[in-house]
Amino acid sequence: MSELPLHVERLGSGDPLVFLHGWGANRSTWRPWADELARRHELFLVDLKGFGDAPKPADDAYAPSDFARLVHLLIERERLTDVTLIGHSLGGGVALLVALRLLDEGGGRLARLVSVAGVAYEQRLPPWVDRLRRSGSLAPLLRLVPKGWLVRSVLASIVHDPSVVSAEQVEAYARPLRSPGAAHAVLASARLIVPGDLDRIARRYADIDVPALLLWGRDDRVVPLSVAERLARALPRARLVVLDACGHVPPQERPRESLAALLDFLDRSASPSPSSSASPSP
Repeated sequence: MSELPLHVERLGSGDPLVFLHGWGANRSTWRPWADELARRHELFLVDLKGFGDAPKPADDAYAPSDFARLVHLLIERERLTDVTLIGHSLGGGVALLVALRLLDEGGGRLARLVSVAGVAYEQRLPPWVDRLRRSGSLAPLLRLVPKGWLVRSVLASIVHDPSVVSAEQVEAYARPLRSPGAAHAVLASARLIVPGDLDRIARRYADIDVPALLLWGRDDRVVPLSVAERLARALPRARLVVLDACGHVPPQERPRESLAALLDFLDRSASPSPSSSASPSP
């Protein structure tokens, strides 16, 4: 992917699943699901520009619309069809933008949409994101603070049970943050994290008329369940699944249960007449 400032790990074969991680994260978010899904699908595990192993150019093109444009270009370049977009947190918002781009171009490339605790509407930002967005004075601190400590602190604050945070998970997120350009990417993306035309974008969600799964933790303190409920009403063919005793990172907090919900959705929506419902699970 040398032409695009992305890093893409490809696994398996079959209908394509394109995975988009959240702010400050990388493709390791999806690791608990990857092996099982790769048995029946081709996985495109994307590190967005500035994150993970992707290039980290010192420019200002780190808005959600910039990420969406690059992912759209990736899908075009790979000539993917019957695409399922799967996004977590900020990646969920990017997936919505990519979905609209694919629908605007026609051709029926978009098959399904999955938002895992994904942003969609104006909401209160987590304190650490909001401070970075509003104050460039935090840049030196971000560069100096130990990345392992930072990642563990953030993860512990967003999961339901901090004891599920492992040393392996911490290092998977921390390692790329130590690389040159990572601090710039984090700061630039924080400044631009809220689209200026978010209301206009949200009015278009009703155009995304494909099967959609909204997968949420009941105890999500980053993107609250109310966002999922509102999005479920806006998307024409949405199904909302809520996991108890789960916070903001279902693939890592409840890997088996969240994967089971995704597999069920993929199986159901592969039928000629997929059902449309929007009801929280117990």
